[in-house]
Amino acid sequence: MPERIEIREAEQKKEIPCDDEIGFGEIFTDHMFIMDYDGDNGWHNARIEPYSSLEIDPASSFCHYGQMTFEGMKAYRDVEGEPTLFRPEQNGRRLRRSNRRMCMPEIEAEFFVEAVKTFVDLEKRWIPEKEGTALYIRPFVLATESYLGLKPSEEYRFIIIASPVGPYYPAGLKPTSILVETEYVRAVKGGTGEAKTAGNYAKSLKAQKRAAEKGFDGVLWLDGREREYVEEVGAMNVFFRIDDTVITPSLMGTILPGITRDSVLKILRDRDIDVEERKITIEELAEAYRQDRLKEAFGTGTAAVIAPIGRLQYGDLNMEIDLEEPGELTRSLYDQLTGIQRGRLEDKFNWTVKV
Repeated sequence: MPERIEIREAEQKKEIPCDDEIGFGEIFTDHMFIMDYDGDNGWHNARIEPYSSLEIDPASSFCHYGQMTFEGMKAYRDVEGEPTLFRPEQNGRRLRRSNRRMCMPEIEAEFFVEAVKTFVDLEKRWIPEKEGTALYIRPFVLATESYLGLKPSEEYRFIIIASPVGPYYPAGLKPTSILVETEYVRAVKGGTGEAKTAGNYAKSLKAQKRAAEKGFDGVLWLDGREREYVEEVGAMNVFFRIDDTVITPSLMGTILPGITRDSVLKILRDRDIDVEERKITIEELAEAYRQDRLKEAFGTGTAAVIAPIGRLQYGDLNMEIDLEEPGELTRSLYDQLTGIQRGRLEDKFNWTVKV
């Protein structure tokens, strides 16, 4: 890894929008981090420079074969106004795993964190202060060799950009409606489902669009083989509370190992709540609902943190869980996670990292 990161600041800085004017991924900060890779030099030339368009050869590998990985993370202001990150080393480790699966050179997790911290420190004026806001950080790796043959690229570029984002729930934490997808699939065992790579998300758009046209907020994915086992909801991991036990699908190579998912599991076990990571069928959920045993359901991910599920539509079965307000456990998990991220609550797990 490079020994240092060169910094060239923008001569003219952009105007910071007020917290009430920011959406999601629409406005970008003054700078971007870039690092290059080739077979002779490895990862080198780490730098931060003014945000600008990329000059990419049309024959670059990622344009044609999708050899690309990315991460999603946030920087917050804590109660003292200091910029903090949430478990950034986990993002670095997951990017390494994604790169390994996509036959791309790995980046040391320690350098990944150093790069993100250096970048955020330079861009800290962009971190909004209003509750529910954050600076969304997008690290990504592109295969840039100019070659149309099908093989792993010999050249890559690691880039970090950032965008101030508003509250995921502008009107408060409200339950969503989810359609169980029975035609399309997201991933199969042995594929790239556990990697954070662009193709996984592109292939989900058709089902998401169709669900939206029917009035749903997202889809619940089933496994790609039997079309029977629950996997993810939208682009998030998913949890269900049946009676007093919380169940989430086990990681079997088709599900992204979410950092928020892992954090929720640790919090639940710290509270001595019964948790099961296992295969769960959509019919088991339907039967639990019919018996009035399905008490809560929610998704977990960086963007939303916790997304309560108020309604699940499976064929002709309309499973109404919490239509108006999130369940008690769902709400408490959201409050604890965001409280730790913002420094309002004790961080007994040592998850927050000062920039």
